[in-house]
Amino acid sequence: MAISPPYPSYSPGRGSGTHPHWWQRRWVRYGALITLLALSGLVILALVRRQTGTEGFLVGLGLAVLPVPWLLAAFRWLDRVEPGPWRNLVFAFAWGACAAALIAIVANSFATKWIATSTADPAGADTLGATVIAPVVEESAKAAAVLLVFLFRRRDFTGIVDGVVIAGVTATGFAFTENILYLGTAFGTDQLTGGRGIASVTAATFFVRVVMSPFAHPLFTVLTGIGFGVAALSTERRPARRLLVPLGGLLLAMGMHALWNGSAAFGQFGFLAVYAAFMVPAFGLLTWLAVWTRQRELRTVREELPAYVRAGWLGPAEPFALGSMRARRAARDHARRHLGGRPAARAVAQYEAYATSLAFLRHRGRRGRAGAGAVARERELLAELWRRREVARPALEHAARTVAPVPRVTAHWARYGYPAAPSGRPAAYGHPATYGYPAAYGQPTAYGQPNPAAPYGQPAPPHGHPATPQGTWAVPYGDASGPPEPHPQHNPYRS
Repeated sequence: MAISPPYPSYSPGRGSGTHPHWWQRRWVRYGALITLLALSGLVILALVRRQTGTEGFLVGLGLAVLPVPWLLAAFRWLDRVEPGPWRNLVFAFAWGACAAALIAIVANSFATKWIATSTADPAGADTLGATVIAPVVEESAKAAAVLLVFLFRRRDFTGIVDGVVIAGVTATGFAFTENILYLGTAFGTDQLTGGRGIASVTAATFFVRVVMSPFAHPLFTVLTGIGFGVAALSTERRPARRLLVPLGGLLLAMGMHALWNGSAAFGQFGFLAVYAAFMVPAFGLLTWLAVWTRQRELRTVREELPAYVRAGWLGPAEPFALGSMRARRAARDHARRHLGGRPAARAVAQYEAYATSLAFLRHRGRRGRAGAGAVARERELLAELWRRREVARPALEHAARTVAPVPRVTAHWARYGYPAAPSGRPAAYGHPATYGYPAAYGQPTAYGQPNPAAPYGQPAPPHGHPATPQGTWAVPYGDASGPPEPHPQHNPYRS
């Protein structure tokens, strides 16, 4: 998920005499959204407290909050390759916990009562409400958050991982509010019946909802998120796919939700059968898919960024360091300890995020999926990288040297034209004293001055970074190969 500023709002030119409408101002939109979520939160708080009582609400709140940090940490870990802005995650959680939960409670209650009144069968109405009405209403309400981020934060929504993270965080917020309601109601039942200890309704509800299936709601909604992620990867020339795939993901989420809610109707062991036969395998499959997608993103970073190395925008060690989570962490630690404390570490983290967005943008562009503003976006990302290079490059190069495997030095290095350096390493991996550039790539000791003898070497313009013609990509798509390898069988900057 890309870290980036929001889409620029309309700004009239000076002296034009025109002004945007009041509803087009950013503070108006943000204020309206915050007000909507705050009002939804207050209403859902009042409804849940009314149904559970104050004591039941507090007990439910204390128990329901337990799985939330673990789930949020899992989705945040998944998003570490291209971390998205916190405001998107805060919005997703707030929407799930407040707006989606309010929609679900009101709509489910109204539909169930209407069915019970129409059919004069309260038991049948409850079953129909749980297996049909609730999955449709709840998954639609949660999917609305994914749709809003997809439409209005499109730059931050670039693939499957982004859809999984936004959908999972939204569902985590929804499950949090729902668990407060169920656990608080169970506690109230125990107060009336005298249930205590492990045999109480509260303990049974906690075991089923918090211990056995804390991932249930995230699992359902992640299917919708995957659909939107596939749509984000599709080109604008395929509008049918961009519409049908998210809809298909939503229908799958509704179907799995209905199967889960209806498991109690399958007999005494129906719940355990559905849990073992469907929920656990589906959870394992989606977990594998998410981790595999994360690794593929790292591989994309390693494959796309070497083109910018040859053009002089990045250092030769950076594609490897940026394509390894271990090296990224080492770079941030090195910056914090030796290059300026927390501000330096923050600059390195931002550099890593912008470089990852640049790699993904180039990857989409080579496949015709980048969109009309890709060239401007590339220049924006390169400018952000250039402003942070003085701190980020030394940190990333240190991380690359620390994490990369060191070859065993033997006499056969001379056969390939790399005489051994005094340190025991071949001279091809030599590190100039200033910043540690590998000498084999012909990079000067000062940052920002591409070698004129390099294939893409150009004299540096007054502002200091490599010059490229306006309206064109800084690095053409046709040249995506990496820098020359210092040894035909080993490259310390490739994992």
